[in-house]
Amino acid sequence: MTVEDQGRVRAEKFRKEHKLGHVPLPDLVSLIELTQQIDVAVLGADRDEHGLSMRDPVRGVVVVAVAQTPHPMRQRSTLAHELAHVLFGDFAPPKAGDWDARSPEEVRADAFARHLLVPLRGVEEVLAHGRTVETSDEVSVRDLSVLVQRFKASPSLVAIQLRQAGLIDDARKSEWMKLSTRTLASRFGWSDLYAGWQQEATTRRAPQRLLSRAIQGYVANTVSLQAIARLRGLPVERIAAELEAAGISPEPVEPVGPPPLPEDRPDTDFGDLDALDAEAATTPGASDE
Repeated sequence: MTVEDQGRVRAEKFRKEHKLGHVPLPDLVSLIELTQQIDVAVLGADRDEHGLSMRDPVRGVVVVAVAQTPHPMRQRSTLAHELAHVLFGDFAPPKAGDWDARSPEEVRADAFARHLLVPLRGVEEVLAHGRTVETSDEVSVRDLSVLVQRFKASPSLVAIQLRQAGLIDDARKSEWMKLSTRTLASRFGWSDLYAGWQQEATTRRAPQRLLSRAIQGYVANTVSLQAIARLRGLPVERIAAELEAAGISPEPVEPVGPPPLPEDRPDTDFGDLDALDAEAATTPGASDE
């Protein structure tokens, strides 16, 4: 199979394994964390940094991190792309040279992301149920807007999938790949929805499993509020108020007293003092003064 086919087949398998059908996917951060049992974080990063996946070869721990961004569709594509690397085990360091050429692993991850986010059968079902008999058989820009909004994927990604499904030609694909999500949202009346998605994509998110363990440690008096605040990137006061409102507080700590004395050495046993006095009396030069 080509790397395109490998990506498509694995994306279809993932949807089948987790009973996702052909419908738009929910929150990808939660989906990856819950299905793969790995940590996923949304963090601040440089402008050109989109995402990465890392694996500790000693412990086998995998972490996926993506950048906060005002481009929610890009963030979802990045998450799906990194999920592909996790599923295919693409953790080897990049090879030297050919920096301008995308490796087969990267091309395969791109294909996986497209077919995971916008399955061809899902596209056909949306168009079949969302169009009237008076509508032309030709897919329109309005149809493109519907698909972008439904699958929460970029116009360029959807255009590629429409071409793969044989629903548009190469010229139309090239034309639509130049459109932005903001343009479609403004033209077809869903700018407020897109603004909400932007706000969500620019919000920092701590790894759910790691944060859960930290809160358990806080309850057990082994993790401080400051540590949880650093993990979430929020002020300590806000974390304290949030946990208090949720009824989460450290377990009471019972005071620890001095260790009990041995039963054969009660508090009234001053034998050690008597021994010290006897030693002092036999020491040369000792004086009673």
